[in-house]
Amino acid sequence: MNNTLIWIISFLAIAGVIIRPFKITEAVYAVAGAALLLLFQVIKPGDALSGVSKGLDVYLFLTGMMLLAETAREEKLFDWLAAHATLMAKGSSNRLFLLIYLVGVVVTTFLSNDATAVVLTPAVAAAVKAAEVKKPLPYLLICAFIANAASFMLPISNPANLVIYGSHMPALMHWLSLYFIPSVCAIVVTYLMLRFTQRNCFKEKIKTDIDLPRLSQEGKTAFIGIGATAIILLISSAMDIQLGLPTAITGIITTVIVLLKAKKSPLIIIKGISWAVLPLVAGLFVIVEALNKTGMIQSLTSALNYSISHSVSGAAWLSGAAVAVTCNLMNNLPAGLIAGNILQSGHTPEMVKSAVLIGIDLGPNLSITGSLATILWLVALRREDQEVSAWTFLKLGGVIMTTALIAALAALWI
Repeated sequence: MNNTLIWIISFLAIAGVIIRPFKITEAVYAVAGAALLLLFQVIKPGDALSGVSKGLDVYLFLTGMMLLAETAREEKLFDWLAAHATLMAKGSSNRLFLLIYLVGVVVTTFLSNDATAVVLTPAVAAAVKAAEVKKPLPYLLICAFIANAASFMLPISNPANLVIYGSHMPALMHWLSLYFIPSVCAIVVTYLMLRFTQRNCFKEKIKTDIDLPRLSQEGKTAFIGIGATAIILLISSAMDIQLGLPTAITGIITTVIVLLKAKKSPLIIIKGISWAVLPLVAGLFVIVEALNKTGMIQSLTSALNYSISHSVSGAAWLSGAAVAVTCNLMNNLPAGLIAGNILQSGHTPEMVKSAVLIGIDLGPNLSITGSLATILWLVALRREDQEVSAWTFLKLGGVIMTTALIAALAALWI
């Protein structure tokens, strides 16, 4: 009976996060689900607290990134970058599209997919506004799709990578030997499919005679803070240090320095951040903790081992595809936590483990709630008065994610 209740509550909570009835923020449904699990006593308070604590590194990471992004926004850094990008496009919407995509690859690779959603989306919104683009959505879609497509280039490119491998993270060169070619395939195929589906936007000429704004000293400080964060994340990854605390520290230090220089109140930054993301993540972790009580981990581990015993290649293709779809049913961060528990419970072949990670990272390009990065992207879109329906994204994701996933898994298999 308890297991049935856990599944019903979890299903309703996750459905609420995905569908977002009445346009209420996703966090409300995740937290309500966690609260109902406690209220019906199908999960103990200690277990719920344990679930919440598992997301500590993620909370710190997001806090640091959101502080950096909001500080940069406040000091007009994004407007300055947008003006430069628009000038470099030289009136070509095709060139602007490619330029934004390449920047997205770099930001995702060195700062993580969540940073692409939080930091790059406002910059792109400012760029298309400066260029007087009539239909900005095709350019903004880049931020969502590249955030996931490039998120397994490096270990730091996606917090889910750290969750899956845990304390068994491969050395950087070994990581590249496993994931570099599949990652390049995913990035290229995603670009080609995204460009094809959004080809109508290339008919439009963009404005070139724009004023180049002056970047203030505070804006330069924010820019240096973002660059320093990227370097610190790379060093932390190489030293096998969790990324949350270093990101939070650099974000707080950068924000404090900028506020002191500008003589502004911290409330300006605090009010501008979408803090609801943190309870959303916490609620999802509690739901996963409850699902673990149903024996789901043991059942999935047995199924994986059975598949591996018949064919490693077949298990790789099947698990990669299954995980990719599952991410869109419960979000890739808790799905990654479950997958990590399964993979670390036995001696899983490296090909299968790599296929699962690719599915966790790339699969969320199917739906708007598949990854935390996409949810953060949605939050950023709403601040720019843009909306994307779940159905619109699903139609695009069905084509873009499927082709990119096949290409990445094929590269891994070959």
